[in-house]
Amino acid sequence: MIDINESVMQVLLAFVVVGPLLGAVAALLPAPPGLKGKSPEQAVLRHGVTVTGVILIAAIVLALGFDHDHPSKMQATTDISWIPALDVRIHLGIDGISLPLLVLTALLTFLCALYSYFKMPTGPSPKAFVALILVLESGTLATFAVLDLILFFLAFETVLIPMYFLIARWGGAQRTRAAWKFILFALLGSVVMLLGLLLIGIKAGTFDMVALATDNGRSLTTSVQVIAVLAIGIGLAVKTPMWPLHSWLPDAHTAAPTVGSVLLAGVLLKMGTYGFVRILLPIAPDGMHTFAPYLAAFAVVGIIYGSLACLALARQGAKGDLKRLIAYSSVGHMGFVLLGISTMTPTGVNGALFANIAHGLITGLLFFLVGALKDRTGTTDLDTLAEGTGAALYGKAPRLGGLLAFAAVASLGLPGLAGFWGEMLALFGAFKPAADLSRPAFLTFMAIAAFGTLLTAAYMLAVVRRVCMGAVAQETPKLADVQTYEFAAWTPLVALTVAAGLWPKALLGLTDPAVQQLLAGGTR
Repeated sequence: MIDINESVMQVLLAFVVVGPLLGAVAALLPAPPGLKGKSPEQAVLRHGVTVTGVILIAAIVLALGFDHDHPSKMQATTDISWIPALDVRIHLGIDGISLPLLVLTALLTFLCALYSYFKMPTGPSPKAFVALILVLESGTLATFAVLDLILFFLAFETVLIPMYFLIARWGGAQRTRAAWKFILFALLGSVVMLLGLLLIGIKAGTFDMVALATDNGRSLTTSVQVIAVLAIGIGLAVKTPMWPLHSWLPDAHTAAPTVGSVLLAGVLLKMGTYGFVRILLPIAPDGMHTFAPYLAAFAVVGIIYGSLACLALARQGAKGDLKRLIAYSSVGHMGFVLLGISTMTPTGVNGALFANIAHGLITGLLFFLVGALKDRTGTTDLDTLAEGTGAALYGKAPRLGGLLAFAAVASLGLPGLAGFWGEMLALFGAFKPAADLSRPAFLTFMAIAAFGTLLTAAYMLAVVRRVCMGAVAQETPKLADVQTYEFAAWTPLVALTVAAGLWPKALLGLTDPAVQQLLAGGTR
């Protein structure tokens, strides 16, 4: 790690949050400054790669300058009064909980920009596409960096409009319906969430998340906490998404362009679960304690429901869509995250945070691979892939088939890869939940979730068997294997999936001290 002055860290964090927004404005200019290409379209796509690349470098430098000996301490903080009448402040900072999500967001956005430079989705002018990607990045990074409830809400909502247009304008079949469903679910959830955030701020006398977490709910009555958790939790649950508020997700993923699906699964879904950890656990612990068993129950239903839906799509003759299958798998995987949070223990919450990062890496890779498969075969229909142009992918495009199999076994939680640790820690957290939570109930939840891991293995292996394995007919043409730009975009995800699986301490060493302090009474 490197020693960086705190003032430099403050500037870096502010730049990481605001930089993409400035880049989005520049992308809409007649010609992006300082960049040239064979055409204006190429120039603006190159601009997107450059801006997201600079933001990624800044995020990495921020991570290197982070004081890893004190990950529970808020670092690179900026605290400026913004609306004095409401005591709303421009308050930024990072700790061991938010830093990994910040770096993951910067990485996935850069990889999406790089991929789009070579494989721009069909749609209107690239100018708007690049600008929307950058606005989406800025809103997501801000969500993980702001420490004021009102700013959190604004950042949380900022991502909705760019994602709506990415689906509606650059998506595939049924894109308009999917985009409207996404925005309506999100906005309805957000209205309820805003009421809960305002209730906390008015009753506690401040919207500052650090002060509220340090207070640990002492200035809020139990009834206020219960109402706040219910209202805020609904908004967060929609974005997670938690069963039964998940129905927008399969449609959105199926219709979205490849990079839209990668960002939706890899980044946007994390905003909901991050809100549970950053806001509800430390600020309204009594309210969370009341709802924890119900949250766990919804989580395990989501695990089983998502897995059974995937099994139904994966079976022969089901006319299942591979993209839709992966979308339903996210419902199950995020169920493990919610189960870990509901235990209200360091083990469970650490597992939830680890599973968040693992899901972003693995599912992001899966959507990249399915997008590449669609580009080559023209379909993501499983029956067509299994019986037609995509059958026996190992023989037609061995590297692409190998990567798909790797991502599938990582998703099912193979030990030694990133998907294993988060789910395992969530189960351990359910084995011994927080005091005063019903242990028999959580043991039941643990058993159901453990059965869900078997179902996950069943549908993922079924996908690999149908798409990748089998005999290749002599007359069947070969498919283009992994291209150079695809290799560049996917290699970091593969490497980090392996690294996180083999060395989980790198991530848990960051999150655990911050989680311990968060659950004990806030963040300083």
